[in-house]
Amino acid sequence: AGLISKEDYAKIVHDVIKLLSGRSPEIIKGLKEEMETAAENLEFEKAGVLRDKINAVTKIQERQKIITGSFEDEDYIHIYSDEKDTCAQVFLVRQGKVLGREHFILEDTADESVGFIIAQVIKEFYGGTPFIPPHIYAPDVEDHELIEEWLSTKKGSKVQLKIPKRGDKLKFLNLVQKNAQNTLEQFKLKLLKDKELQGTVLTDLANLLDLEDLPHRIEAYDISNIQGFDSVGSMVVFENGKPKNGDYRRFKIKTVVGANDYDSMREILQRRFRHGLEEIKSIQERKLEFSHGKFSVFPDLILMDGGKGQVRVALEVLEELGINIPVAGMVKDDRHNSRGLIYNNIELPIKARSNVMQLITRIQDEVHRFAISYHRTLRDKRMFHSVLDEIPNVGEKRKKELLRHFGSVDNIKKATLEELLQTPSINKKVADSILSFFSSKKI
Repeated sequence: AGLISKEDYAKIVHDVIKLLSGRSPEIIKGLKEEMETAAENLEFEKAGVLRDKINAVTKIQERQKIITGSFEDEDYIHIYSDEKDTCAQVFLVRQGKVLGREHFILEDTADESVGFIIAQVIKEFYGGTPFIPPHIYAPDVEDHELIEEWLSTKKGSKVQLKIPKRGDKLKFLNLVQKNAQNTLEQFKLKLLKDKELQGTVLTDLANLLDLEDLPHRIEAYDISNIQGFDSVGSMVVFENGKPKNGDYRRFKIKTVVGANDYDSMREILQRRFRHGLEEIKSIQERKLEFSHGKFSVFPDLILMDGGKGQVRVALEVLEELGINIPVAGMVKDDRHNSRGLIYNNIELPIKARSNVMQLITRIQDEVHRFAISYHRTLRDKRMFHSVLDEIPNVGEKRKKELLRHFGSVDNIKKATLEELLQTPSINKKVADSILSFFSSKKI
């Protein structure tokens, strides 16, 4: 027992020699080919083992290149796109060593430019992280000067966005892109495995709630606010057990003052389903497909991120509008882990490791993440707001040219009339406006 053939043993020895000789890319390529073959043959367990081997070899490969030429704190960001989706990878380098990495899977973004995607990743990632290094390397960044100023403002000291053209920094950035490629491929493999579960989980959920039809489309709702400000609502959509990101919707609360989750939820549900009814009427009158509307497709099941109170609010809104859709509440235990569903005023416990619980947990985590990310976006818009936005006659184009020419708001503030006039598109009227603004503000 436990013996292997001479051929397998020879292959292991051969791969070890490759690894120690720095030829790990050859090993990864071979493992990927085996993994793809296993996935095509629906041998998911074997494909998972091969995926773990790829991860292990990749980690060794990173260690072989882990020490950079400097011992500074710096981050590296790169992306990889296939024909549909993108993976963005962030490597966190501290004192010359990779101490961590993060990744983002961005669906349906393959047609976007590299600079646009990386700019969005920077705003998302650094909007929520407590530490920003002084140097960030990327292949391209849209609105380079504006984002650099935003990062510097958040950090409280100068942050430089650098685009390496040669040398070790570029080589390391290329390694980050290779990791993004590996991560995206592994993500796609997991999606294949998930398809096996999707066939049964919706049936199990329908049986649990005694639904007449399978809940092919599920909408989940959550409210987020911090200390009573920037209350926002979010709607995420799962179709056939998978997130449908294109149908996600965000709502900035308009009619509720303070942190009142019930009234805020009432508002977003009223807005969502009133829009839906209006769109359905318009679509029917114009004889269009229902896909033409943003809200015209109604869910088979609504899940509320809360208990009986949130469920009651949802049922009241639906009754007012004459809509009949089953509503359940996702409830958590004292440790904030999903434990079951509230349906018809009864809490239905669900086995922790069941497929239904995995789906409920994923939906609950996703709606919470989406709500928090929108709240962070609203917060960061205020932080991203530049003092230059307040200057008369200075629009977005002139703001970018001023930052590109002077490098910072502080340098613009210190500039003379002659120096301002050397900036493209800045005439004497605009220059006088800038000087007058900073003189009156005394900042």
